[in-house]
Amino acid sequence: MVAKVTAIPTSDVEDLPSETILFALPDPVLVMDEAGYIRFVNPATEQFFGAGRTFICSQTLAELVHYDSPLNALANQVREQEISVAEHGVELSTPRTGTQHVDMQGVPLNERPGWVLITLQRRSMAETMDRQLNHQGAARSVMGMAAVLAHEIKNPLSGIRGAAQLIEQNVRPEDQELTRLICDETDRICGIVDDMDKFSDERALERGAVNIHEVLDHIRRLGENGFAKGMRFVARFDPSLPPVLGNRDKLLQALLNLVKNAAEAIGTEGGGEITLGTAYRQGVRIAVPGSLDRVNLPLEVSIQDNGKGISDELRHHLFEAFVTNKPGGTGLGLALVAKTVRDHGGIIEFESQPKKTSFRLRLPMCPPGTPFDQVDEDLS
Repeated sequence: MVAKVTAIPTSDVEDLPSETILFALPDPVLVMDEAGYIRFVNPATEQFFGAGRTFICSQTLAELVHYDSPLNALANQVREQEISVAEHGVELSTPRTGTQHVDMQGVPLNERPGWVLITLQRRSMAETMDRQLNHQGAARSVMGMAAVLAHEIKNPLSGIRGAAQLIEQNVRPEDQELTRLICDETDRICGIVDDMDKFSDERALERGAVNIHEVLDHIRRLGENGFAKGMRFVARFDPSLPPVLGNRDKLLQALLNLVKNAAEAIGTEGGGEITLGTAYRQGVRIAVPGSLDRVNLPLEVSIQDNGKGISDELRHHLFEAFVTNKPGGTGLGLALVAKTVRDHGGIIEFESQPKKTSFRLRLPMCPPGTPFDQVDEDLS
């Protein structure tokens, strides 16, 4: 339990920089001192906790939310380790407001040792689950249908293709183009069904230590000699990055899909540039559904391009199946990427504006001593 001490007056926070801006923010903002007392809140915090500023600032954070709350644990971690910490998809319970689903971000105030600033972002249950499971709902929306299609469509398609091949042997040469068209289109449909069938594969991944830089270099070589020929690749790697805990083939296929999308977004105009990046970001954790565990995701992999950007109508549905603006596209590529990242326990996010679109994957670090996974070089 936290010892009760006399509340510290809040008048001395009036000299905090940008206080007016903090008051205007729509998301709750709290500032704690080195003893854990809340020294500043904005109006959004009052609304979030259902209490006034005077009451909130007479309490420690542990008294406001309970000492074993994840919000209190986050504040203590920021204070003790002096690092920025973020947690996504957290259930935050308070006596006045009950349970709310939030993302939390805590940062140390360097100019005041021991002080911590925390921001909260409220999320609906649906938004929280999407964030936690990296658009799992988008991937699962076609899983049942994929299983049916794989068995119920491919068999008659094989019969149609076989019949077209038999007809081709007995038609005039000028009509053989039509039978070849039937064969090509049935092959294309079979390919789409095969892609959809991947959504129904819920087997646990065989994971090992993956050198993500080798994977990115392999993709860069594929691009420079094929789909992104003539475009400039920039590597911004953190050479000290530890291995990713993952399946190398799956990660390669997902990242290859993102890089191909980047190349298509750039198009044939000159000056195309694709930046492949890695970084170590301390402090990001996500809640594990159905348990109190939290998974650390310190490894960041980013794909950035200087293409035209993502249109507004696609932004909110980007990882859903069958959503695409590509002529002839199936809309399954990014949905499969989201499923792959989710299967790795990671998250995927994106930011887009003209001339700067970036996809960021946050992935788990591999425990020391884990054997290295091998790459399938035939993916080229």
